[in-house]
Amino acid sequence: MARYAINGINVFVEEVNPQGTKTLVLLHGFTGSTKTWQHVVQALPQSIRCVMVDLIGHGGTSAPENIETYSMAFQVDVLHALFQQLNLQKFTLLGYSMGGRVALSYAVEFPVRIEQLLLESASPGLQKPEERVARKQADDQLAENILQNGMVSFVDKWESIPLFASQKLLTSEVQQEIRTERLLQRAIGLANSLRGMGTGVMPNLWDDLATLPIAVTLLTGELDEKFVALNQKMQNSLIHAKHLTIPAVGHAIHVENPLKFATIVEEMI
Repeated sequence: MARYAINGINVFVEEVNPQGTKTLVLLHGFTGSTKTWQHVVQALPQSIRCVMVDLIGHGGTSAPENIETYSMAFQVDVLHALFQQLNLQKFTLLGYSMGGRVALSYAVEFPVRIEQLLLESASPGLQKPEERVARKQADDQLAENILQNGMVSFVDKWESIPLFASQKLLTSEVQQEIRTERLLQRAIGLANSLRGMGTGVMPNLWDDLATLPIAVTLLTGELDEKFVALNQKMQNSLIHAKHLTIPAVGHAIHVENPLKFATIVEEMI
């Protein structure tokens, strides 16, 4: 575990199997941290170097009050500088949900650094202006609620949204792990993440998909019908893409079936 000072941000990084010959960089989702990957990386062989990064506003990384430092462009620049410090010349990049949007944004900007891109339950943003406006308004309201009502109230509501319904089938121990990770976040970090790089304000990357020169694997859970359909559409726009739908799981495949997820990642690498 280490922290790196980059562009005024202290970035928390956790590594597993540092002597591995292949490198996998993992980016968590909203309300997550490096902890979300613990069961996956434990199941991967020692030949894979796992570099887990806490994104701005999450986990052990800085949660500044300045919303500009949460923009997708700033996050991508911080990651690029981090990867240079870590001397990562070529690597597989894996991102989940919000982290998937960050991973895709990075790959669009720096495709030569990526051996392949693995996107779990991710999207390229919203195409229609009216959808972007509506999503921004919803995210702004959610951000305000987090700041006004605190983390416990937010997490109570967040873990009950339909997107995470399938997580109710997990063991009580795993559900408590997820809840604890969410409660360890800071209200200002989550609120500014929504306002700075939420789906409604991030750049629309749909047109960039057709020019992305690297291999992309899209992963969705069978029970997450919205993202299954969305990723089928993404596959049709990408040059080199495959779309895998994992049975009996929802949005967070790596949490709901970490062993299956690790097997897929190992096969891809």
